[in-house]
Amino acid sequence: MLTEIDHVAIAVRDLEAAVEYYRSTYGVEVEHREVVEKDGVEEALIRVAESYVQLLTPVRDDSPVARFLEKRGEGLHHIGYRVASCAEALEAVKARGHRVIDEAPRPGSRGTTVAFVHPKDAFGTLIELVEE
Repeated sequence: MLTEIDHVAIAVRDLEAAVEYYRSTYGVEVEHREVVEKDGVEEALIRVAESYVQLLTPVRDDSPVARFLEKRGEGLHHIGYRVASCAEALEAVKARGHRVIDEAPRPGSRGTTVAFVHPKDAFGTLIELVEE
C-alpha cells in the first residue's frame, strides 16, 4: 500500500527562519511554497532525493498546527506516505478498524489527494496518505 515517503512535516513558529536554516546549513532551496487555507498553514517544501521536508507554520490561531505548537512546541508534526490510491488506502485503514481524521480523501497541496490517519491508532504518529 505505501510506496514511498512523500514528506516529513516539521511544525515551526517562524517559517522564514526555518527556510534560512535549511538554506544556509544544508545548501538546499525551497522547491514549492503554498498557503493551504483549509488547513490554516503555510508550507515550504524542500526536496531531499525523491521526498520532501515540509516546513509548516500556522496562518491562523485555530489551525491544527497552531494547536500543536502551543501544546508540544516545534518539531516533527507528521509523516506523509505516498500511495497509489488515497481512497483505497483510506478504506483499507478503516476496514482494519483504525481511526481516521478524514473520512474521505480531500485536496492537498501540490495538487495531491490526501487523508490523515489518527495518531492514537498509529503509535502516536500522525500519518498522511498522499496520492500524487
